[in-house]
Amino acid sequence: MANLTSKELIAIEEQLSLEQTMVKKFKLYSEACTDPQLKQKCEQISAMHQAHFTKLLNQLN
Repeated sequence: MANLTSKELIAIEEQLSLEQTMVKKFKLYSEACTDPQLKQKCEQISAMHQAHFTKLLNQLN
């Protein structure tokens, strides 16, 4: 892995924060949903943002 510049690290950290927020939001939306299809979609979106978060975090390791 190439060394990241400080600007790239800041961008990744900001994106990590945004992805984490999206995971939390869609988990909450899922818990609030009574429609099973909408609940499942929210869970899928939350999982997608969790995958993004994990990929970005791996860039820092």
